Parts: sequence; C-alpha cells; structure tokens
Amino acid sequence: MGHENYSSVMEFVLIGLPHPEVMKIPLFVLFSLIYFCTLLGNVLLILVVKGDRHLHKPMYLFLLNLSFLDIWLSTVTLPKMLTNFVQKETTISFHGCISQLYFFHFFGSTECFLYTVMAYDRFLAICRPLHYPNFMNLKLCRQFAAGIWFTGSLHSMIHTTLTFRLPFCGPNRIDYFFCDVIPMLKLACADTTLNKAIIITNIGAVALICFLIILISYTYIAGTILKIKNSEGRRKTFSTCASHMISVFFYYGPPVFIYLSPNSMDYVIEESIAVFYTLVTPMLNPIIYSLRNNEVKTSLKRMNCNRKLQGRN
Repeated sequence: MGHENYSSVMEFVLIGLPHPEVMKIPLFVLFSLIYFCTLLGNVLLILVVKGDRHLHKPMYLFLLNLSFLDIWLSTVTLPKMLTNFVQKETTISFHGCISQLYFFHFFGSTECFLYTVMAYDRFLAICRPLHYPNFMNLKLCRQFAAGIWFTGSLHSMIHTTLTFRLPFCGPNRIDYFFCDVIPMLKLACADTTLNKAIIITNIGAVALICFLIILISYTYIAGTILKIKNSEGRRKTFSTCASHMISVFFYYGPPVFIYLSPNSMDYVIEESIAVFYTLVTPMLNPIIYSLRNNEVKTSLKRMNCNRKLQGRN
C-alpha cells in the first residue's frame, strides 16, 4: 500500500468497547457465547443445506452463502476483541489492521449484495413463478454468487487501498473495537475529504440503494401475497419472506446510519450499532431462517431422525 514511505506508525491500539474494569470478564463470557452460537448455528445451517437434496434450490444456495459469510464476518472482529478483554496490550500490527479492514469490508459488502440478490430471488419466485426457472436456476444462482463475491472483493480493495495510502504519523489509538475506515481516517495526518466522500457514496449510498431495491421488491411481493385467496398459502408465503425482511432490517439499518454520516455520530453510539450488525445479526440469522422456514425445520427433523436410526443400528 506504500505506507513505508509515509507512515511512522507500526502498530495501533484498539481501545475497544467502553466498559468499567469490573465488566471485563462478564463481557468476555457474553461475547464468547455470541461467537459460539454464531459458529454453531451457521455451521448447522450449512450442513443442513448441503446434506439435504430437497434444499438444493437457489434460495437455499444463497442461504448457504449467507451462513458462510456470517461465520467469517464475526471471525474477522470477534476473536481479536475477546483477546483484548483479557490482555493488557490491546495492540494490532499495521499489516494486521490492513487485513482486518479488508476482510471486514469484503465479507460485509458481499453480504450486502447477497441480501439484494436474495430479494430478487424471492420476487421472481412469488411474483413471476412461470419465469422463475429461466431467470433463477442453479447455474444462474452460482453465477450470481460468484459475481457478488467478486464485487465484494473489489469494493473492499478500493477502500483498503485508499485508506492505507494515507500517512499515519500518530496518535495510534483507535476509538473502536476493530480497524474500520471511519476511525482510521480520524488518525490520518493528511486531508481525508476525498476518502469521506467516497465512504458516503461507495458504502453508505450503496447500502442505501441496495436497501431501497429490496424494499421495492418486497412491496411487489406484499401486493402479490395479498392477492392469494387461500389463507394458508398466504401465511406460508409471508412466513418465508418475513425471515428475509427481518435479517435485512437488522443488517442494513446500522451501516446506512454509520457510513452516510462519518463525522456526525458519537463513537460510543457508533460502536454500539456496529456491535449489533457485525456480531449479533450473524448469530440471529440461522435462528430466524430455521425457526421461520418450514423446509429447514423439516430437514432438521429429518436429520435428527436419521441420526437416531443410525444410533440404534
């Protein structure tokens, strides 16, 4: 990134979540449980989708990608935060900070695009069922998945490169629990106007546009659901889509507020919001999708029955 020529800072100090000293161990236990539940829930969902041929459909291939992304999105930030609760030195190396920022935005932006594609998938399935096999088969689904992963990587590379081309001369204390673009810009000893403008247009605005596309898709979906005469069919269709909308609101709301106003938010409030969509939402996603999706619940029951039968044999 060319930082050898400009930056005198070789490591950063992550201040982390503001908390009294007495809360270190309780917070460590709490976030350890969150991380454990995130791994357990998402790994289980991946195994269910991969192991049940009845779920080898575009919707569940996207869900598999979502679970995979949730695992890594939490892993980018949470383990380091946990170690900082129990260590006196809460430092992260310059290269470690670069890696954390890149992978956070890589997985985060990829998940942002994935939610949009998932909304398009539900729009086709419900509003254009006759055209669905032509516009969303497994081959196209894999191409969509490859495209959003590539776009997420490119999106992250832009922000990582622009951020770490700036000089960092000190101080090196990051008022955040991980290396993100906005707290890093506050430490740069150079004009960051261009970077902030790109943050607003390329992160906040992109997230907002994706969110609006999802809302439009679900407006059409809601209209189609209301036209279903059979109440059971209407309830089943609404239940399937409601899980997606719950995840969307949990995931899109916080970053839109954070990245559309990079200077106006208190860092304590900003961190609280970031904790929710980076750590809590990945834990909730498998619960939302498994509890509100009849096919996933049926597959879980089928897996449990097979396991019991194998145990008896």
